[in-house]
Amino acid sequence: MEWCKGCVFSNKVRILDTTLRDGEQAPGIDFTVEQKVRIANQLVKLGVDVIEAGFPASSEGDFIATKKILEEVGDKTEVIGLARANKNDIDKVIEAGLSSIHVFIATSEIHMKYKLKMTREEVLDRIYESVSYAKSHGLIVEFSPEDATRSEEDFLLTAIKTAIQAGADRINIPDTVGVMTPFTFYDLIKKVVNVAGDKIVSVHCHNDFGLATANSIAGVAAGARQVHVTVNGIGERAGNASLEEVVMALKKLMHYDLNIKTWLLYETSKLVSELSGIPIPYFKAIVGENAFGHEAGIHVHGVIENPATYEPISPEEVGNFRRLALGKHSGIHGLKKILEDQGIHLDDNKLRIVLMEIKKKAESGEKISAEDARNIAIKLLNS
Repeated sequence: MEWCKGCVFSNKVRILDTTLRDGEQAPGIDFTVEQKVRIANQLVKLGVDVIEAGFPASSEGDFIATKKILEEVGDKTEVIGLARANKNDIDKVIEAGLSSIHVFIATSEIHMKYKLKMTREEVLDRIYESVSYAKSHGLIVEFSPEDATRSEEDFLLTAIKTAIQAGADRINIPDTVGVMTPFTFYDLIKKVVNVAGDKIVSVHCHNDFGLATANSIAGVAAGARQVHVTVNGIGERAGNASLEEVVMALKKLMHYDLNIKTWLLYETSKLVSELSGIPIPYFKAIVGENAFGHEAGIHVHGVIENPATYEPISPEEVGNFRRLALGKHSGIHGLKKILEDQGIHLDDNKLRIVLMEIKKKAESGEKISAEDARNIAIKLLNS
């Protein structure tokens, strides 16, 4: 399952989904084993390249869930488990039966001083020991220098070189607290790609400043060929890079090649929302209820004539739906379409009367549905 070593600069980008690990770390999200397996099967159906199934050493529940996911989907996609850079965590991943491991240790001064209480030299030694240990057990190793983007650059690059010398197969750069801009992240990833040689460079971006998607695609533009994402962007604090946003930006705006079946994005989003109990924001790009919603008369008229006038992608491409709404900004073309879809045909004069009534109600704060419009039209026809 190892990725080809000569394709670092190819047009192919891998998607590593960490909904079941980093996504579940969000307060209030606790999937059952059955729910995790259900999501994992959906992710396989969607076409993700790697599923980060969990953190086996963190709890017995996570260990059992990781094993179960591997049993269910391990023959269809790569399943990877998280481990801190210590023997016990790595042994738990091995015990779970995984053939891929994601090993991490922090490299920023603040983390080394206050969390790890380790010197730079101790961290470098731990990186070499842990990666070597995992490789000695035949594992594919992805190494992450946690809080990479707040690490001193020379030390970060030294840590990466150390992991590669120890046998790391992939290098992941986490923007752990989301402090990068696309410009600074692009520059950093360029340097990491240069150091990594023929190893795949991966990026893992958090959304603390709302830049996780932008930073992820900047990383790919700089040479990264794998992106860590979560469905709906769920995760700790402000969340992770959103799978659906990253995928569609890479595919439609940057023309990269991905394995994702994009028409299953909305279905996948709805499933994770249902099982996590976290609603999808109304204005969420790609999968939100209003992502393909139109009310303003000018917009609705344009979309009716040619959807591309106001839709950069079609809703069908991501499995979502177009929604024509009624309100105080509505126009006659949208109203006509909504009524005709319900079998009601009015001439322009009657349509204007119905539209005036709808706008009057909307301006008083009422929400107007297609059924409301139908009732107003029927009342007019019967008067």
